[in-house]
Amino acid sequence: MVAPPDNDVIWARSLHHSHNGSPALGGVSVGIRDGEILAVTGPRGSGKTTLLHCLSGQLVPQEGEVWFNSVPVHTMGPRLREQLRRERFAWIAPEPQLVPELTTWENAALPLLLRGTSHRAAKKAALEWLERLDIATLAKKRPHALLQAQRQRVSVARALTASPSVIFADEPTATLHRADRTQLLRTLTTAARSHGITVVLATHDVEVAALADRAVALLDGRRVSTVTLPAVSDTEGRSACSLSV
Repeated sequence: MVAPPDNDVIWARSLHHSHNGSPALGGVSVGIRDGEILAVTGPRGSGKTTLLHCLSGQLVPQEGEVWFNSVPVHTMGPRLREQLRRERFAWIAPEPQLVPELTTWENAALPLLLRGTSHRAAKKAALEWLERLDIATLAKKRPHALLQAQRQRVSVARALTASPSVIFADEPTATLHRADRTQLLRTLTTAARSHGITVVLATHDVEVAALADRAVALLDGRRVSTVTLPAVSDTEGRSACSLSV
């Protein structure tokens, strides 16, 4: 077992993982610096989501190592990995994963409430991020009363309210139109940089990848030096763009 570099908040070496016998990762290694916004790029099915699941402790790789702040995540038991995800990580999925019975502010404050933060402090923190995402006026509404873009903003607010060390964002703008996509990503990246939050952002969109400090590319579960990503328009037109990493 090799200790990771001191300046990497997350470090993974030789990750292998398969789903039902189908290879998803084939020897992927990556280091992510503290406070860095890293884009994991590649076409659909290239292994991006599996890599994020392994880095965040949602999956234990079948082979290889994952370290967070020099702690071996791959040797942790399920309870410790769950605690790590709850206390240090946040996750933004392609589709909003909100609790339908909770209001907007309660969904945003949920990570703090689960940690035992006072109701008043959790609500205050949630409302501050909802304000920055221009949805504070929807604080008392439930998810069914929100538009898709508004629900995804709640997901981003929830991730930021938790004050995590790392945010894992898996295609967070995949279902959004260009204007909504731009505002959401601007808020996420600006907040991450101002608060020193590391972001691991999976995307197949070249415009999204361009917002990161650095990119690593996957193709068929392996790291490659160059990958062709589509530039996605609101009219679903696509033009190929080559991204070198």
